[in-house]
Amino acid sequence: MQAVPQVISLDITPSARFDIINISQLILDRLMVECALYRKATYTSFHTTAGYLDQSLVSRLRYEKERIAAYINAFKKLFPSQADYFHDQMELRGELSDLERTLEPKNADSHLTFIGSGLKNCVNYSNKPETPVYFIELDGIHQYGRRQRHSKVIFYNREEVVFKHRVGVPVTRHMVDSVNLRDPKLGYLEKITTLLNKFEIEYGRVDITLDPTEKHAGLTVNEYETLLMNHDLAEVLKNPLEFMSEKGKYIIHHPERLAQRTKEYAKYDLVHIFNELMDAFHISQSGLEKILAKFIAFPAERFLRVKRNVSFLVSNTQNGNFPEILRGKYQSPILVQWKPPGEQTRYLNLTITRFI
Repeated sequence: MQAVPQVISLDITPSARFDIINISQLILDRLMVECALYRKATYTSFHTTAGYLDQSLVSRLRYEKERIAAYINAFKKLFPSQADYFHDQMELRGELSDLERTLEPKNADSHLTFIGSGLKNCVNYSNKPETPVYFIELDGIHQYGRRQRHSKVIFYNREEVVFKHRVGVPVTRHMVDSVNLRDPKLGYLEKITTLLNKFEIEYGRVDITLDPTEKHAGLTVNEYETLLMNHDLAEVLKNPLEFMSEKGKYIIHHPERLAQRTKEYAKYDLVHIFNELMDAFHISQSGLEKILAKFIAFPAERFLRVKRNVSFLVSNTQNGNFPEILRGKYQSPILVQWKPPGEQTRYLNLTITRFI
């Protein structure tokens, strides 16, 4: 008899601000049924500065912790901690109370690293019990203490698509823009919840994908905080090289003020970052030169690993009555663009899948 889908919850305690945690043993300890009975697994994180990499990327990094660390560290250098991020200027954070401003950690660099490196809140893996699964933490310890993280995993064997639909999202004509798809005014997540009830999904997944015709745009799941999205992320998308030079120069040489550095100097730093990335992937020097040329020519599209799709787990185990999208308090699906489309609408493909 085929095993029914199995869901487990994990509590994870990071040991450092940047931590790569192999959760395979945690899963084996918690799962009452042998993992080998299942062909597939979907992992979800409820956090905006901790998550997972796609299995295809982890495979290219040979499932080795050192290579994954080198890959993430290359992006961390783009977003140095304690730089002058708008998100970290607590006096500007109008949504926070006076008490919250004193307790909120300065972690814009962690949010930007999550987005830029292609970390995801929800990933789908072919189940291989003998290989490690890494939960990647970018803000595990801060000035006010240590984080306690939570993740869920659903093991299953088959899946079936029960609904597909193309939807339009209104956007502006601004060169760089972001849209919070969780915004109640749009009503997208509410419509998805209605569909989940209609199809009586017990366990499953919601996939939101950019239509193949869409260019100069990406999707991520993160905190939709105005200063982070409209200032810090916007600066990155406009010119990653300039952003890197300004933030890095600010930290290393002139902590009291922003300083300008030439693009040539920034590109010199960029070569070092790419060397680390290429070492992680074992790409030759000639391959590096070709890739580097493309990245410098098209910085926003090539430089950051912003994805074209995001996913959310669906389960009815939290309340036992009706299915719901599993997401953290601050998690929002976000559409970002770094060049406006011809019309003021971008198109997404919504897919609802049932696990069997």
